[in-house]
Amino acid sequence: MSERSAQTTDLFIIGGGINGCGIARDAAGRGLSVALAEMNDIASATSSSSTKLFHGGLRYLEYFEFRLVREALVEREVLLRAMPHIAWPMRFVLPYHKDMRFESDTPTSRLLSLAMPWMKGRRPAWLIRLGLFLYDTLGGRQILPGTRTLDLRDTPEGAALKLHFAKAYEYSDCWVEDSRLVALNARDAEIRGARIMTRSKVLSAQREGDLWRVETQNTETSAKTVHYARMLVNAGGPWVGDIIQTKLRSNSQDGVRLVRGSHIVTRKLFDHGKCYFFQGTDGRIIFAIPYETDFTLIGTTDAEHDDPSVKPECTPEERDYLLNFANQYFAEDLSAEDVVWTYSGVRPLYDDGASSATAATRDYTLKVDKAGGAPLLNIFGGKITTYRRLAEAAMDKITAEVPASKGAWTAGVALPGGDFPVDGVAALVAELRDTYPFLTEAWALRLVRAYGTDARHILAGAGAVPDLGQDFGATLSEAEVTWLMEHEFARTAEDVIWRRSKLGLRLSADQVATLEAWMAEQRAQMRAAAE
Repeated sequence: MSERSAQTTDLFIIGGGINGCGIARDAAGRGLSVALAEMNDIASATSSSSTKLFHGGLRYLEYFEFRLVREALVEREVLLRAMPHIAWPMRFVLPYHKDMRFESDTPTSRLLSLAMPWMKGRRPAWLIRLGLFLYDTLGGRQILPGTRTLDLRDTPEGAALKLHFAKAYEYSDCWVEDSRLVALNARDAEIRGARIMTRSKVLSAQREGDLWRVETQNTETSAKTVHYARMLVNAGGPWVGDIIQTKLRSNSQDGVRLVRGSHIVTRKLFDHGKCYFFQGTDGRIIFAIPYETDFTLIGTTDAEHDDPSVKPECTPEERDYLLNFANQYFAEDLSAEDVVWTYSGVRPLYDDGASSATAATRDYTLKVDKAGGAPLLNIFGGKITTYRRLAEAAMDKITAEVPASKGAWTAGVALPGGDFPVDGVAALVAELRDTYPFLTEAWALRLVRAYGTDARHILAGAGAVPDLGQDFGATLSEAEVTWLMEHEFARTAEDVIWRRSKLGLRLSADQVATLEAWMAEQRAQMRAAAE
């Protein structure tokens, strides 16, 4: 067999974020042969730096993006059923006051200013309630409860807020563990036959007749490999434009707009499990969300980010903006000393010519390029909530060029570990604690929220804590890390404590160093065994 025929796949995907891994899973499940290359760890960029919400995008209604909002609202419940371990319903509290304002350039703001100039950009209560009515009805609801009006006086929701907030609207959206979502899609893609190559940088991609020739380099070993594919998918996220220009050397006129979203994590600010939706006098919104039991997540900003090679970081100005925004609502003022961690991600939005980063569309755009031979699909934009629908839309374009043996299949199919009822978390925690009595409630819940039914495989055969091997701290065991390395592509301590989990918030520097050394030894053993 020739080198070319031996290495030819139907699909080669560049990028191991949620779009790339979602497409890989869908394509592999339809019978296509798939290879995916990610230059770092999966979910190492945008897909691990979101606000962790599966939401329809309430504020997008002000931009009249009804199709995007409806699609996202429908997907919330589809995805809740497929991943009840890493996604769950959450109630959102939207405090109301008369000074709430639009961003001046939203279509709704412009329309209201023409019809009611005396409003001067304010968001009236009736308009907010109309938006929430649309939010409740556009996508249909079977699991999530609808909107209600909330009296904030003498309630847990009002206790954390300034006294002049007496009324709020409470509506439903969902939480998601974003980087775990990517890991589970990648894992399921591999189970279905896809080849997932992390730490594999694409050096070049060029057409050779009806095939793509792609050269990759392993960033750990420096080994180079040539791959051939019938179709190429550019799901490079923030690097999608750079890949078009420098790797593919394409003359495409489609552009990407990089928008940085920064977040801060503080000590726990309130004693209930609901999220706050805060509206500022500048028309922007932020969320304050219960996070990892003992913390509060606040975000996000919208700022232009020029260069994808520059790692996004929460600037002091963005941190202070978020703190000052939150201080307009919380009774107790926050300062920089309350911030325990910050993170920032870059959204690769399709450049639609919008006047500001906030106004740029969050919808996805798919562009097929067949000039010169083998087809190419470039992926722009997208929301984590609609990743599955984006993958289906991508597959419509892919299968028009590379026919598949099966049709759409992902709706209603659980991700690994998600094969239990939406309301079954408590029962699964109880089962684990009954089978493994050494587990504390918090430990069992963490495992269920990360792995679902796969937690049984991680714990299999253990009769006591020492049976799980080395203890790295914060309930992270050798058995769990081994699972992550063997089944979820983890290679370093950072992969484990900041993407497969958020245990980095709880581990000391010495504990992290111990974990890193242990994983380095395991990698060396794995390489030796493969030789």
